[in-house]
Amino acid sequence: MDVNKIENTVIFQGMSEREISDALEGLNAVKKKYKKGTTILHAGSTTKRMGLVLEGSVTIENNDVWGNRIILSHVGKNQFFAETYGLLADEPMLVDVVANENCQILFLTIGFLHRGTLRPKSWTTKIMSNLLIISTHKNLLLSGRNFHTAPKTIRGRVMSYLNSVSIQKGTTVFDIPFDRQQMADYLNLERTALSKELRKMKDDGLIDFHKNNFHLMESLEL
Repeated sequence: MDVNKIENTVIFQGMSEREISDALEGLNAVKKKYKKGTTILHAGSTTKRMGLVLEGSVTIENNDVWGNRIILSHVGKNQFFAETYGLLADEPMLVDVVANENCQILFLTIGFLHRGTLRPKSWTTKIMSNLLIISTHKNLLLSGRNFHTAPKTIRGRVMSYLNSVSIQKGTTVFDIPFDRQQMADYLNLERTALSKELRKMKDDGLIDFHKNNFHLMESLEL
């Protein structure tokens, strides 16, 4: 594993190259590739591993037995998934992790870290501290989705989401990580209703868009 490719990710921040190498060995790091649409982790299963996206991206989804899908979050390059389940180890997953595109994942076995079964080393302390940062950031992302799905109108949900992306990226022109169906699933909307509302908002001069690129035209009141 090329340490230079991962040394700037949150999980390894504050660590020397030697500590990262020791951590990769101690966490039984393994890389795997997945094709778009592949379910990487299944709801109902357990895992002792967390995933770091090296290439591509994945989505965190809730898929029920009736075929309904809700996208909870998008996980891009150098971001993480399943860290909470990896630490708990025996807790059944309530979500699926699906390859959003062809991707490469680095898995790290972390289920033993909080149990005190490993003699403390400099990298274990730093990994646990960095896991707390990752978990806190994930809580913010999930809270953000709650804000986006709270408005009763389709327009309100769309603008809540687009406004948050605009703030995060510091620009009114930006790409979102979702196609139309994924955007609808993320906002808990029907795709046809979402597409219709986007066209209305474009006609009203509120936004402009092409595929997943959006331009917020003016300040809006939801």
